[in-house]
Amino acid sequence: MVVKGIDADKAFDWGKTSEDYAKFRDIYPQEFYDYILNLGLCKDGQNVLDLGTGTGVLPRNMYKYGANWTGADIAENQIEQAKRLAEEAGMDIEFFTSRSEEVSFPDNTFDVITACQCIWYFDHDITAPNFAKMLKSGGKFLILYMGWLPFEDEIAGKSEEIILKYNPTWTGCGDTVHPVLVPDRYLEYFDLRSREEFRVDIPFTREGWHGRMRACRGVGASMSPETIAKWDDEHMKMLEENASEKFLVKHYVSIAVLDVKK
Repeated sequence: MVVKGIDADKAFDWGKTSEDYAKFRDIYPQEFYDYILNLGLCKDGQNVLDLGTGTGVLPRNMYKYGANWTGADIAENQIEQAKRLAEEAGMDIEFFTSRSEEVSFPDNTFDVITACQCIWYFDHDITAPNFAKMLKSGGKFLILYMGWLPFEDEIAGKSEEIILKYNPTWTGCGDTVHPVLVPDRYLEYFDLRSREEFRVDIPFTREGWHGRMRACRGVGASMSPETIAKWDDEHMKMLEENASEKFLVKHYVSIAVLDVKK
């Protein structure tokens, strides 16, 4: 996958990270899910479409609240992991492989569409009108994001430095607390109801943080196996020297709620 303006147009493949993603990326805190629930969304029989679902973290964690979930992702390996994890947990979730631009359901199918950690990968000229069509009257589009804070957290900062040493074109670095991206194209089809940010501290073990970082776009999705091996050694050495076995990493959550214009 190549997205103009991301990583100097360098190709990346989320499918290469799927095993790590399934093991280490299920890290959203309960506050994240509570925020969504307090909006009255993704619960109680609502039909929800999760795009860029990855290994199905959002549908699987919110399944118990009663929504009917469907998830799609461009990477076949991600969907294989999502299906496996859902089946092991006894969850009835439909997952399928597709580019978000090619997802097609009848008009007025969904109450909610979610895009978590993925809005910048879409072709908005295609997805904005398509999402609006697939939503029912009164439907919502949720844009969701959680990121670490490298300028406020020593471990996050040192981890970024090591990624950039081996992958200097990676642009997923240097995050600060800011509103999640809402591309202008969506505002032709949706009204921006709210956009909010809040801070969270996420617990990790050394293995958990190492795996979470390896599963990111700058490492597992884009480095060669030889480069990943070098990154593995240096990153784990950094953690052994600077982090206790269990520690917290400063993050923030940013969520935008859009109402479809119907």
